[in-house]
Amino acid sequence: MSKKSLWYSEGLQFECQACGSCCGGGPGFVWVTQDEIDQIAVKFGIESELFEKLFVWTICEGELKGRRSLKEYPNGDCVLLDETTRTCKFYEVRPIQCRTWPFWAQNIVRKDFWDAISKRCPGCNRGRLYSLEEIEERRDAFEL
Repeated sequence: MSKKSLWYSEGLQFECQACGSCCGGGPGFVWVTQDEIDQIAVKFGIESELFEKLFVWTICEGELKGRRSLKEYPNGDCVLLDETTRTCKFYEVRPIQCRTWPFWAQNIVRKDFWDAISKRCPGCNRGRLYSLEEIEERRDAFEL
């Protein structure tokens, strides 16, 4: 498929509204690497090992075995989400998964998928226009 034939070849608008809807409300995974764990722990002011023990879990079986994710509260909110302000407590060092939202492959593969995400995320279709190249860079930077 040529780039010109992609439904988003003219770009997509997105501007975070700091609503927290992408950070909580349902079960899921926020994949983290060791480097990301280390950066968040430094920002948190504790050793990486303690941060990992308190806030990270490792998948123990299946095709995702060995991958690590931030824990969630019982309501589905990410442990990094401030429950009062609904913003990330560690926005500057948030994982690549969070930094590339909403330009994940599964969100942009078809326009109707983007439209569905846009109903949940008020930042979609408003604000800054991201070019095709910027979208693909973010898409390729993170894979579920």
